[in-house]
Amino acid sequence: MAVNLDGHDDSAGPVRGTQSLLRIAMIWLAANLVVTTLLTGTLFTPAVSFGTASAMIVVGTLIGVIVLVLIGNMGTRTGLPTMALTRGSFGIRGSLVPAAANLIILMGWSWVQAMLAGVTVNYLVHEATGFSNPMLFSAICQAIVVVLAIFGHTGISRVEPWLALAILVVMGFVFAAAFGAFSPAEFAAIPVDAELGGTPFITLDMVIATAISWTVLSADMNRHAKSSTAGIVGSGIGYTLSTTIAMFLGLVAFSAVLLHGDREPIPFDPATIVAEFGWPLGIAIFLSVMATNTMVVFGMVTSVVNAQSKWHLKFLPTALVLGAISVIGSTFLGLLNQFTDFLFVISAFFVPVFAIMIADYYLLKHRGYSRQILHERSESRYWYTGGVNWVAVVVWVIGAVLSYVLAYVAPSPIGANIPAFAVSFLLYLGLMVLIGRGGAWGLRDPRDADPTGHLLDGADETAALRLER
Repeated sequence: MAVNLDGHDDSAGPVRGTQSLLRIAMIWLAANLVVTTLLTGTLFTPAVSFGTASAMIVVGTLIGVIVLVLIGNMGTRTGLPTMALTRGSFGIRGSLVPAAANLIILMGWSWVQAMLAGVTVNYLVHEATGFSNPMLFSAICQAIVVVLAIFGHTGISRVEPWLALAILVVMGFVFAAAFGAFSPAEFAAIPVDAELGGTPFITLDMVIATAISWTVLSADMNRHAKSSTAGIVGSGIGYTLSTTIAMFLGLVAFSAVLLHGDREPIPFDPATIVAEFGWPLGIAIFLSVMATNTMVVFGMVTSVVNAQSKWHLKFLPTALVLGAISVIGSTFLGLLNQFTDFLFVISAFFVPVFAIMIADYYLLKHRGYSRQILHERSESRYWYTGGVNWVAVVVWVIGAVLSYVLAYVAPSPIGANIPAFAVSFLLYLGLMVLIGRGGAWGLRDPRDADPTGHLLDGADETAALRLER
């Protein structure tokens, strides 16, 4: 299993990717053809018009995918997963803070998807037999996901493209049924309910937040790409297509429920749209969770294993422990009522993190981290002060607070994510340049100018020399 994961005796450390552009694209296509993305589309109408929601889905996805592919490319170029890459900007020890936040977020994300799959399966079973136990079915769905995740990335990449194809076929059926029943003009004429308080920028923020929630796993997946082109183009096309298709499907399906008017339109409830379009959509929702939630559980485990090396955590026991927690948590169905807040919490936490990472890697470190990012000792270039880059930590706190304020306290007319990213990016860059000029706190280092490549390049050369001897 460790060989499937990264070719080493344990599952920590960099890997050298072998996946083609098409394979990466298919993995990302399957990844976001998922019930949570689909149901996010049900939250838009009638808060805003059908046309506005459609436009914001496209614009928000194109904005969010830029961040996703930039972080993913860092994984391709170094071989490290996302949270391990935070060592470069936050410091060897400082990276444990975003890694811990990532673990909590991914666990919550895993719970939500399992719950939605469980609710969907429960609806289908109840319709057929009269038996109903959504908590039981949620736990069963999550248990299946944990088993799939334990097979490692190789198993995930083999299964996901076929699941994506099956899901796309069902989505095509739903689109055909919806537009066969109602014309585009009828969808566009759905009246806006002003009491819901929706705006174009709130919609845009939700779409961007979806991209941010997937960016926590972008380097985890793209480090398996065989080249930067394969990673950037593959993930860019795959994510953009999957998100726009899935969200637009949710928008169309829920709008069809509104237009029919014969059942209560409950947003973010899979039973509402499954009742409208039948069991094929329910099966597609189940398959999408199997594909995507497997990536989430896999990402949780790799994040923990790669957070540090002193404990020498192994993939399998870590996966079993986290898997057991995820199965238990998937029975707390009340979390579904807080999904919108959950999505905004993710973006508040990680928009500043990704802004800092992009500024650090592409501008300050000249698009490269050295193998010292793997060394947990004071001689490492990424040790900063006591293992922590306090500039990154402070900027992260400021960015997260700003994002929360702009979302809940003093709502921004342009949303929270874009201003929070811009402020975090510029503030981190400015402080690192200004404070680092004097060499204080280890912020600037002559070693940053040294040529760098994939983190296994030096290791491969050393291994070859040993073999020659």
